[in-house]
Amino acid sequence: MSKYLVQPRRGHLNEIFHLFAYLKSHDRSRLVLESSRPRIDETRFIKQDWTDFYCDAQEPIPSNAPEPRGKPVTLSCFVDANHAGDKVTRRSHTGIILFCNRAPIMWYSKRQNTVETSTFGSEFVAARIAVELIESLRYKLRMFGVPIDGPTNVYCDNDSVVNNSTKPESTLKKKHNAIANHRFREAVAAGTIRIAWEPTDTNIAYMLTKCLAGPALAEMCARVLW
Repeated sequence: MSKYLVQPRRGHLNEIFHLFAYLKSHDRSRLVLESSRPRIDETRFIKQDWTDFYCDAQEPIPSNAPEPRGKPVTLSCFVDANHAGDKVTRRSHTGIILFCNRAPIMWYSKRQNTVETSTFGSEFVAARIAVELIESLRYKLRMFGVPIDGPTNVYCDNDSVVNNSTKPESTLKKKHNAIANHRFREAVAAGTIRIAWEPTDTNIAYMLTKCLAGPALAEMCARVLW
């Protein structure tokens, strides 16, 4: 609703009342900060040789980072996009949730800056934003002296994004989509991330991009709230 701060209307005020009514009826919800490490199915991730395409790709690790101490943490990221979800501008919406072990520590829900003509384009823009958030988080954790176990596991429910990110021979013609594609693929080649397909019903980021019915929203919220 923040995009209507300049010229709010009565309907926007009713929506604000609706939001506060929801918060009032769910005032006992708490974030689940679970420190245990998740179980990862390694068979879901496809490993490829990216040497011919990104021969010098490597994750930038700060040279002045302190010595890692303690147990290593596993980072996971759920990403989704609502294609043309804004009925006024037809811009898509990005939803991202980042987990440190089983604890949700960062989330992102925002309208994209460009109008995408396809679901594939909006999903790749969301994936590019996710890479930027992941790299920022990994840098911060290393500067805190927190050891990170392997690449960040990215889960996406779009088959085309997963295929283009796991097959080195795939190409894109549209320039801005190709830029997002290479940004994501280079992070895969550098070992910063790895991607796997996630069903829409279990993609937690789905609730940050769509208006869900009560039971579906409650089911997804149960994975991060109690």
